[in-house]
Amino acid sequence: MQIFVLRNGGERVEDGFSREELPSLLADPKNVLWVDLHGETPEQIEEAKEVLANVFKFHYLTIEDCIETRNQPKVEAFPDYLYFIVHGIRPGETGPANFTTKELDGYLGANYVVTFHAERFRSIKKVKQKVTSSPFTFSRGPAYILHNILDELVDLYMPVVDAYDEMIHEMSERVLELKKGQNEMLLEIMRLRRSVVRLRRISGRQLEALYRLSHGEFPQIPDHILPFYRDVHDHLVRISDLAENYRDLVSSLFEIHFSVISTRTNDVMKTLAVVSAIILPLSLIAGIYGMNFDFMPELRTRYGYFATLGGMALLAIGLITYFWKIGWIFAKDYEPSKDLSIAPDRKDDEDV
Repeated sequence: MQIFVLRNGGERVEDGFSREELPSLLADPKNVLWVDLHGETPEQIEEAKEVLANVFKFHYLTIEDCIETRNQPKVEAFPDYLYFIVHGIRPGETGPANFTTKELDGYLGANYVVTFHAERFRSIKKVKQKVTSSPFTFSRGPAYILHNILDELVDLYMPVVDAYDEMIHEMSERVLELKKGQNEMLLEIMRLRRSVVRLRRISGRQLEALYRLSHGEFPQIPDHILPFYRDVHDHLVRISDLAENYRDLVSSLFEIHFSVISTRTNDVMKTLAVVSAIILPLSLIAGIYGMNFDFMPELRTRYGYFATLGGMALLAIGLITYFWKIGWIFAKDYEPSKDLSIAPDRKDDEDV
């Protein structure tokens, strides 16, 4: 547990307080407090439950939600405070798109903000560095402290969004040049689509919570702080819209992938049809002269064998020439232009 306090008239944010000092610090309404509770070990969880229940006297159902850490984003209003749940994301070890979610629970009161998390948050760490270096954030009140936490949390979604942008751009070029490894490409597209859908679902669930925080529903957030919350909400709307756009683009990659496979299959069938069309008349001729009849005049001629072979060769050449003329064989493979590959809007083009 870490306790940060800006005392009335103080010039810097103090920390390092103990649990025993917390009630006296809360008793002065002019103090601004941020209590960050950890839940990484059973001992920390028990300490957090004791502080939430006995010092702050929060509703027991919200305390249960804190400890569970498997809840949907939400905001709940109580007479003297509000309770919120938001989700952060952690980029995976194999790439930002293979992310996992983390739950952040908290309370916002008249002169305090309380956060609880079972995992470490980079957003929390950044805000701690900010408040210990300058009292400005604390001087604007606990609602502004919470805004900074939410702003950093939402901003950390962007590396994942940028990863999708690059992955879809690269994959859209590869899918048009598909030569082998069709199953591997399909699995990559499916994994990417599943990841994009997860981001869309997570950001979408948090939009309602941030919308409520940013539109003056709660007295704990002063009117002059609301524009900062609306800015965070707008950032999340942008992320959600990008995730929706990427989902559509990945779906189009599915369609292109199956179209390419269908085209390759058609090419194979066309090749087999050409081979069959050439072999069929030759087999017919060979079959006719292979019949065991006593009277077949051509068999008695001196040059019948060579004439038959020559006729069959001319027939094969004629058929090959015909199929070449109509473009069924010996046609050049189409080389797709990189400018025609499907890719999401690049950030460099957003000002156009």
